[in-house]
Amino acid sequence: MQMNKNEGGMGSMAEINVTPLVDVMLVLLVVFILTAPLIVPQSMKVNLPKTQAVTLQEKNKKMELVIESSGALTLDGKQVSDKELERALSAASSNPEAALAIQADKGVPYGRVAEIMAISQGAGVVKLSFVTLAGGGAK
Repeated sequence: MQMNKNEGGMGSMAEINVTPLVDVMLVLLVVFILTAPLIVPQSMKVNLPKTQAVTLQEKNKKMELVIESSGALTLDGKQVSDKELERALSAASSNPEAALAIQADKGVPYGRVAEIMAISQGAGVVKLSFVTLAGGGAK
């Protein structure tokens, strides 16, 4: 009588357990997903063309707001209070392209800058930019 390999328990298992293989592949996939964005910009050697600077003609010039270290505000060269700033920004917000460039002194507390941002957004001017000096490192 022939004994079937599976019945007696003496035969070897003919299947491969793929669970460890799947685990290793998932770990490798995660590693590649995390490291790929770090590797690609360094490996791409692109020589960008050089052109002359082009000045864009803006339909509406950005409003420039200077915040002095004391917290005083100057909008386009004119001293303004918080209420006057809000009124000016509300009037400018009728244009969807209205933008505000903020030049805050290094000594201005963050809370004051946040107040100005809230006034601007409350008035409807949501395009904000911060003007800084280029080339200076953090000290």
